[in-house]
Amino acid sequence: MSACRGELEPHLGAGVAAPDPEVLLAAGARFELQLGDEPFALARAEIEDWIRDAALAVASYYGRFPVARTTVRVRRVQGDGVGGGNTRAWDGSALIQVELGEHASVEDLKEDWVLPHEMVHLALPGLPRQHHWLEEGIATYVEPVARAQLGQLRVEEVWRQLVQGLPQGQPEPGDRGLDRTPTWGRTYWGGALFCLLADVGIRERTGNRFGLRDALRAVVAGGHTMLSTSTMEELLALCDEAAGVPVMSELYAAHATEAVTVDLDLLWSRLGVSLRGRRIRFDDAAPLAAVRRAITAGE
Repeated sequence: MSACRGELEPHLGAGVAAPDPEVLLAAGARFELQLGDEPFALARAEIEDWIRDAALAVASYYGRFPVARTTVRVRRVQGDGVGGGNTRAWDGSALIQVELGEHASVEDLKEDWVLPHEMVHLALPGLPRQHHWLEEGIATYVEPVARAQLGQLRVEEVWRQLVQGLPQGQPEPGDRGLDRTPTWGRTYWGGALFCLLADVGIRERTGNRFGLRDALRAVVAGGHTMLSTSTMEELLALCDEAAGVPVMSELYAAHATEAVTVDLDLLWSRLGVSLRGRRIRFDDAAPLAAVRRAITAGE
């Protein structure tokens, strides 16, 4: 349970009717929670806390929760932990469907990445199919960063996931660029690598004053969410204007239709990140150590 939870929750004033029992207020937004009739080992209040924590991480990263109303449909499955999820626009609002094991524990919910990943999807307008990698890449990259910024995930775990996961996003033989190679690795981890390069690039060129978060916040602030649509060009122009530098448009021009292999060893060295066994080590004397710290600190 996040210690910062109350900072973003609305307060019911005198004379304001209490919400419907099925409606949860969190991060300035309304969530209709649908659990079905089959029982879970978890109490309803514990499931509500899970939704609040995910919503607060996303709202903290974006400056507000992307949409006003969201239905969260939790489907009970066998076993423990959190299963798969999906998100879509539905009846003028948003619908998130997620699987939850009947024997899931509070610890399972605290470690879950699926629900915040799905909520991040709400913060991007619908793009043409060939740009699906950006939708999944942003969700893959932003989810752990947003949770770390709110203290829900250890900073070392963010970088461990990136160091271990991003090689899966590198182009393989026959790759024709992110817009033309819809493999799993290029869609999720290739998109996440694009986001890390954008975050680092924006921070380098603005003296660490702005980052990817500022660019993505401008998208949501402009009312561009999953409930709307956009072209890639319109989206990147908005991001570049907010960041003050055309990093994202330049990266897109380089990576969209050509296979670009990123020197990850050099990138980790410059950021001061190394993995020894399963343990992450930080070098605060590295050239971009301040950029690394700012990314997860939300600066």
